Amino acid sequence: MKLGPVVSRGWPVLAGAALVGGRYAADSLRHRRESGHGYALRGADLHVGSEAFLYAAEALTGAPISSGNDLELLINGDRIFPVFLDTIERARRSINLLTFVYWRGDIAHEVADRLSRRARDGVEVNVLLDAFGTAKMDSRLVRDMIDAGVHVARFRPLKPYAVARVNHRTHRKILVADGQVGMIGGVGIAEEWTGDAQDPDHWRDTHVRVRGPIVRGLQGAFAENWLEATGDVLVGEDYLPELPDADGAGPMQLVRSSAGVGDTDAEALFYLAIACASESIELTTAYFAPRPAFVEALVEAAERGVDVRLLVPGRHMDKPPVRIAGRAVYKSLLDAGVRVWEYGPTMLHAKTLVVDGAWSTVGSVNFDNRSFQLNDEATLCVQSESFAADLSAQFEKDLAVSDEITAEGWSDRPRRFRAYEQLAVRLRREL
Repeated sequence: MKLGPVVSRGWPVLAGAALVGGRYAADSLRHRRESGHGYALRGADLHVGSEAFLYAAEALTGAPISSGNDLELLINGDRIFPVFLDTIERARRSINLLTFVYWRGDIAHEVADRLSRRARDGVEVNVLLDAFGTAKMDSRLVRDMIDAGVHVARFRPLKPYAVARVNHRTHRKILVADGQVGMIGGVGIAEEWTGDAQDPDHWRDTHVRVRGPIVRGLQGAFAENWLEATGDVLVGEDYLPELPDADGAGPMQLVRSSAGVGDTDAEALFYLAIACASESIELTTAYFAPRPAFVEALVEAAERGVDVRLLVPGRHMDKPPVRIAGRAVYKSLLDAGVRVWEYGPTMLHAKTLVVDGAWSTVGSVNFDNRSFQLNDEATLCVQSESFAADLSAQFEKDLAVSDEITAEGWSDRPRRFRAYEQLAVRLRREL
């Protein structure tokens, strides 16, 4: 007699589980192309330093080619945050700040105070916070900014009728002042990003400041997310002024990417760059958990003679399951001749790619499924041997304090580690 009620009460649970499982499976299938999981480059060979490569990137992503821009490369918080605060302080008309991470620490208060001060001075200040990524933010900072006249919005807060979108965040980190100066990279606003990567409490990251017509692309990446969150369309000279050419640091593109059906712009861009590499690939990424298509792309590059070197986090990792899932593909990479280093001193949070010493990208895109298929991302692409050389010099400095993984040493790792890797790789779509 007791069996009936127990079963009847269980049906809603089972039905709910089936619904969630079905939705997960359907979402996975959205990204599975008809011809399999790989890519192929069809047509003439392209060099990443050529106009033809820029045309291909523009055609795939819709990101216009921009000339007459200038940029500054900034490494770690000791150099990034003074420039960040200076950019806010110098704004006279508008400030747009979009971030995935805004946590705690003195820098969190300093940024909020500086934004509040500019709002009180009559500057239009808009701050967009990802609702998931900024969950640890001190709510008093938000109240203080609102009281000062800052327009603060949350991106995709959790709502019962929109559960499916919770997994799709904005991971972009963008600052635009007066529509004329912009900053982009991997840095969040929290104590972890201060300092100079001198110990495990201070992370390693890369950011850039740009001037010139390319800033309109950064403004667009902010405006797109701001529109969804608020319904406001930002127009006029305060946000979109005429942008005279700067000194010029090579052609640039601002590629922004959003989740959808099929491949995203971030996927297309990174595959194109890797497939066109003829000499070298230097990839620095905070979260490395590639799906088979990108493992194949890196392997194929190494097999055609490209010097492929990867720098990923070591034991100081804020998301251990991602590291474990990434390690599951080390053997395939190492066997093909790809070289892999794990960063030693602290958490590595930078996201950069340099190809053939001629083309580079810096932004929020990690080498994982979350960046390629789930999150809104933005990355600055620069065709410049000089800028590539600066990034490569930093890459060499990072390798000097990192541990190289060798094929021989990797094959000797304990069996339990292999079991962990196989378990983690099954969760790769969500990492």
